[in-house]
Amino acid sequence: MTGKLKSRWADEDEDAALEAQRKREKEEKKRAKADKQRRAEEAVREQQQQQEAAAAAEAEAHNGDISSRPTKRRKLTPEHSEPAVREELPLAKLLRFPAPQWKKCRSVEDYEKLNDIEEGAYGWVSRAKDMTTGKVVALKRLKMDNAHDGIPVTGLREIQTLMDCDHPNIITLREVVVGEDTTKIENIFLVLDFLEHDLKTLLEDMSEPFLNSEIKTLLQQLTSGVSYLHENWILHRDLKTSNLLLNNRGVLKIADFGMARYFGDPPPKMTQLVVTLWYRAPELLLGAEIYGTAVDMWSVGCIFGELLTKEPLLQGKNEVDELSKIFELCGIPTDDTWPGFKRLPNARSLRLPKNPVSQGSVLRAKFPFLTSAGSSLLVSLLELNPARRPSAREVLEHTFFREDPKPKSTEMFPTFPSKAGQEKRRRRVTPNAPARGKVPEIKATDFSGIFAGREDEEKGGGFSLKLI
Repeated sequence: MTGKLKSRWADEDEDAALEAQRKREKEEKKRAKADKQRRAEEAVREQQQQQEAAAAAEAEAHNGDISSRPTKRRKLTPEHSEPAVREELPLAKLLRFPAPQWKKCRSVEDYEKLNDIEEGAYGWVSRAKDMTTGKVVALKRLKMDNAHDGIPVTGLREIQTLMDCDHPNIITLREVVVGEDTTKIENIFLVLDFLEHDLKTLLEDMSEPFLNSEIKTLLQQLTSGVSYLHENWILHRDLKTSNLLLNNRGVLKIADFGMARYFGDPPPKMTQLVVTLWYRAPELLLGAEIYGTAVDMWSVGCIFGELLTKEPLLQGKNEVDELSKIFELCGIPTDDTWPGFKRLPNARSLRLPKNPVSQGSVLRAKFPFLTSAGSSLLVSLLELNPARRPSAREVLEHTFFREDPKPKSTEMFPTFPSKAGQEKRRRRVTPNAPARGKVPEIKATDFSGIFAGREDEEKGGGFSLKLI
């Protein structure tokens, strides 16, 4: 017989008091439930008694003398009385509301498919051309794993949030189109702006990371889009480099809103199984069900570190390994740095070292080339305590974006060949420039087989070249 699993944390007076309070609340709930059930049973018995008494009285009256029955009530209204004159009331005015102009969805056949781009977690994406306007767009087909249950909630959330968003750093939903066979609900496509790159593929193909000025530009645009979402009560909950698109004019846009949802103040209970593992905040890994905008800001910090190193910052194999990598980089949480983290569901089974590493020391050592302003911004974004992470608006006002080098203008941003557009870099072979201070040596054999020289005595002894 196995006993109750004890916590790995040392039992404290606060824990004992909390446990006693839970027991008292549980007993009060049981007592209230028993009282409610007892009152309900008493009400049922009383109702049965009343019904039995009424039935007995009716039976006794039925068995009594007929003369004791009440006489039939006399009709008071005369049979041939004239009908009463009705007073004519004015007709009530009906309230009329304008009916919505329902717009029929266009067919996906109006678009010519050019090539497949990728398959995401919530749909297939391909590049297509509008045959009416000739504009190139991205077609995203929603995944219907359980088509008999209707459109999945992820697809509905993506459509709703994109329809409500209007920001230069958030991808635009142009329209929703359907397949020719409208009886099949799985033929639903989102028509989105086409952008040439996603940051993940671009970072993998680049030989060197972005310049500091370019990183500032990308981070500024990302934070601007996130700030717009949070100010409109939308959590993205899946920010990562593969969901950030970049065009050849240096404009970054946030995409893939399948995990997005609206929230309130205070935020409601939500699932903790959100955000890709490498970008998931520690409070989600510890099982928090009530969270807010801080989970998106942790993902922004992970993306910031990835832009600096060209590879994901925290590549955990599973939730436990991800937590260990977070604690190695950001330090061990304590009651001072993160009050109340022990109360999170998954924190009870943690085994942490007794001598915690100070938060931020390892993180600063990993990026020694960052300025003090950039280092402080990265450390604040990767704070273990979600209450200490800055908001998106505070990040935009950070001194990191005001110090040299300044963010590069989007017009001066470099361009790259687009894998999504099936472009390849054309390399032209050009001769090397001559080295300074050296005179190239030309040998007679360099021209052998190409030019033949002969002295032309008839033309005054000049030298001429003749192509063989």
